[in-house]
Amino acid sequence: MSQSLPSLNALRAFNEVARTLSVTRAAEALNVTHGAVSRQIRQLEDQLGVRLFRREGRGLALTAEAEYLRASTSQAFEQLTHACGHLRRRATGAPVVLGCSGSFLARWFIPRLHRLKARYPDLNLHLTADEGEKWPLGADVDAVMRFAEPPWPADAQVIELAPERIGPVMVPGLIEVAAPDPGELLGLPLLHTESREQAWPRWFAAQGLDVTQVRRDQSFEHLNYMLEAALVGLGVAIAPAYLVEEDLRAGRLVAPWGFIDTSARLGLWLPPGEPGREIERLIQWLRLELEAR
Repeated sequence: MSQSLPSLNALRAFNEVARTLSVTRAAEALNVTHGAVSRQIRQLEDQLGVRLFRREGRGLALTAEAEYLRASTSQAFEQLTHACGHLRRRATGAPVVLGCSGSFLARWFIPRLHRLKARYPDLNLHLTADEGEKWPLGADVDAVMRFAEPPWPADAQVIELAPERIGPVMVPGLIEVAAPDPGELLGLPLLHTESREQAWPRWFAAQGLDVTQVRRDQSFEHLNYMLEAALVGLGVAIAPAYLVEEDLRAGRLVAPWGFIDTSARLGLWLPPGEPGREIERLIQWLRLELEAR
């Protein structure tokens, strides 16, 4: 039996019909006729020897075989879209687009951007906020920096840069004891962020404290908002050490209990393949900066 792949057009047609559950909408998305999409689907079914769609009321439903195929086609087309977009940007001299969370961007990367420019003045870098966990990358982003826990996705190249370390931070004077017992936190307002709901329970457990004593005194959508609340004295925030380095150095915040390692890693997430020269230089600089701590 031939192991050759079906035509790319047939797979694209299938992927769109599977996504929209409509031949008409798939034809509009692909800018072809309804009949062309129907023919591609029939040819694909004939070549694979399976039925991919069944009628369900007035619409379509995926068969088990189609669900299996779609898991691969959707991922493959996302990777192709990203790869082609990346190559187009490189060919036109467009900047390397790096995504970071807004909090990491504002509190770690931008304060050090002058050092990156001093080391690599010709590095054309565009920074953008990236708050999602989605992978693969979009076609307009070359790499993202994020804290995450292994195992890594099979279709991602993750350059591990540093372990994540978290700890409670607050304004000076919120607690008077110079070396307070961790239990002192039970009497202070605890600030939370929705993106790191397990941070306080994880820290409590590491200190031997009762996790059920974690109170949700005030919650914020973004970590950056939580840190701003800590800076005006509203309570104690739990934060990665990298994001509060400047505040600790300037004395705006204190970390009386220090920081603990978590199982997460700060990594640079890239598509598979050899990184370009610009990405290689970015990796080198990131490692130097993080090791300099």
